Amino acid sequence: MVLLVIAMVFSLLCKEISLVNGDIGTATSYNPPYTPTKCNGNRADQFPPGNLFVAVSEGLWDNGAACGRRYRLRCLSGYNKPCKDGTVDVRVVDFCPRRPCPATIVMSNDAFGSDMKYANIKSSSV
Repeated sequence: MVLLVIAMVFSLLCKEISLVNGDIGTATSYNPPYTPTKCNGNRADQFPPGNLFVAVSEGLWDNGAACGRRYRLRCLSGYNKPCKDGTVDVRVVDFCPRRPCPATIVMSNDAFGSDMKYANIKSSSV
C-alpha cells in the first residue's frame, strides 16, 4: 500500500514538473503607441498593471494562440552587463510590429526597463 501511495505522489509530481518550460532567446524594446495590437485591437484593458507586456516573434506567436500567455523573463547577458537580478512577469498582447522581428520577444519600455540596469540598452539575452 505504501508503495502505491509513493508511486501516485511521484506521478503527480512528474506531471506538475512537466507544465513548466524554459528557453533562451533575445529581447529588445519598442516605443508607444502600443495600440492597435493583433490580440485585442485598441482595448485599453488588454495591458497588465505596470505595462509589463510584450510582442512576440513568429516562433512564439502560434497563429495568435500566444495572446494572453504569460512569461517570466530573466536577463542573462548583454553588452556592458546590463542585467538586473531577478525576473519580470509579462503578458503577450501583440505580434512583433516589425518584419523581420529584431528579437524573440519585443518588450514594452516599462517591461524592458524593469529587467535592465541602463535605460539606453536596446537588446539582451533572456
